Amino acid sequence: MRAIAFHRGSSLADPQCLLDVDVDCPQPGPHDLRVAVRAVSVNPLDVKVRAGLVAVPDAVRSLGWDAAGVIDAVGEAVTLFKPGQAVYYAGSFDRSGSNAEYQLVDERIVGHMPGTLGFTDAAALPLAALTAWQLLFERLGVVRGKPAASGSLLVLGGAGGVGSMLIQLARRLTNLTVIATASRAQSRDWCLAMGAHHVIDHRQPLPAQIAALPVPPVNHIAALSNTAEHLHEMAELIAPHGRLAIIDDHDTLDAAPFKAKSVSLHWEMVFTRPLYATPDRIAQHRILNEVAALVDCGVLRSTVTRVLQPLDAARMIQAHRLLEAGGISGKVVLAHSEEDSAARTPEDGQ
Repeated sequence: MRAIAFHRGSSLADPQCLLDVDVDCPQPGPHDLRVAVRAVSVNPLDVKVRAGLVAVPDAVRSLGWDAAGVIDAVGEAVTLFKPGQAVYYAGSFDRSGSNAEYQLVDERIVGHMPGTLGFTDAAALPLAALTAWQLLFERLGVVRGKPAASGSLLVLGGAGGVGSMLIQLARRLTNLTVIATASRAQSRDWCLAMGAHHVIDHRQPLPAQIAALPVPPVNHIAALSNTAEHLHEMAELIAPHGRLAIIDDHDTLDAAPFKAKSVSLHWEMVFTRPLYATPDRIAQHRILNEVAALVDCGVLRSTVTRVLQPLDAARMIQAHRLLEAGGISGKVVLAHSEEDSAARTPEDGQ
């Protein structure tokens, strides 16, 4: 089968940084699905792993932790799916990724693909949706529904993939006032389109901008990027007994400024469940199925803003270049063909 290999620690100036190769087609283990990949989304994680900023096991030969496709074969213990069904998933950090013709993935972290989306739109959802869902409802402990006096959620870095999903979830499934940060007019408009009540500029002092808004106290903060740069500002503006959730990487992080307000700190790493085979890893299957249902009833939308074709090393290099340049709102997706971007009909497999 065809796959896109990566050269660890490489820059995009290296002609071998991403390369089309032929490899053996993988055989499913007991709980594995073998998926014929139709579209993949590219995340900052892909860029970091390729550049050597984040290490992965030697067994990982291809990048890609966002995919949509059709089940080609199943392992002997699989009970949740059958061949021919359309699925979407983020996969696991310790297995070869979705930048390949076929990929193995544990059924317990896979969801049935939204029936109203094509593969391209669906591929943009899994990693961001899982991260945002787990951050909001599990780490920050926000209760779904519309209770009074819910307070405000500040989303630091609202225009990216996770921010785009987090804004939607918080606006449509909770009563939080959603405040996003963005620095450009395009990203500001994107955050508002996703559902943010207010957008402030993270290049300017945050506490003063928050104080000028007619909003409830900020009792929840989702720090999605540049956390260390804004740490003291967040400590100043967060309400006592507030909650802070962080997803970006740090060698060290000084949480002492939050002690006086008894603020709780929560890390969200989307691969914890599959990486450590936690007993509750099937929660990701359930979350993805619920996200699909919310998409199909019009509550949530895909966040694709750029589509490249076909799914090969040359286009993948182009996608990595876009992410390295920064300023991308939503998600960049690669698909095999225009057909993969079309909405499906029931007979396409579900």
